[in-house]
Amino acid sequence: MTDELPPADLLSLISLAGSAIDRRVLEDLHAAGFGSIRPAHGYLIQRLLTGPQLVTVMAADLGVSQQAVSKMAKELVRLGVAEQQIDGTDSRRRPLTLSEYGRAGVERARVIRKELEQRLVNSVGADDLAAAQRVVSTLLDQLGLADHLANRTMPLPPEE
Repeated sequence: MTDELPPADLLSLISLAGSAIDRRVLEDLHAAGFGSIRPAHGYLIQRLLTGPQLVTVMAADLGVSQQAVSKMAKELVRLGVAEQQIDGTDSRRRPLTLSEYGRAGVERARVIRKELEQRLVNSVGADDLAAAQRVVSTLLDQLGLADHLANRTMPLPPEE
């Protein structure tokens, strides 16, 4: 006799789906020539989508040390995803911006997610997808993350 495991709860399913989506997007990005991008880079890339950013401001917004953001910023520059320029009014300020390569990676990731979403619509319908989006949005709000999501300041996950 085999003991059946209980079905996974909704929050476990959401967590597992999030990890699987990240994996899929990264695999597709790597296959499309964006091979060195890591999940943690996405948090800085999201901030850069709002415009030029200083490392100190990003660190404060993301709730991590300036050293951690500086290290990731250097990686993004080395990978060609971002560019660092000297501020014309203060040479000590070196805002980071997305490069054309970085913007192309963002666009590719959006296409990948849109394709996954369309498969969901085809499977469950637009109404069910809209209901699921409301549920997950409410969950993020209850977790205190709605403003972070809206402002692209989602805190980095704890390091493994």
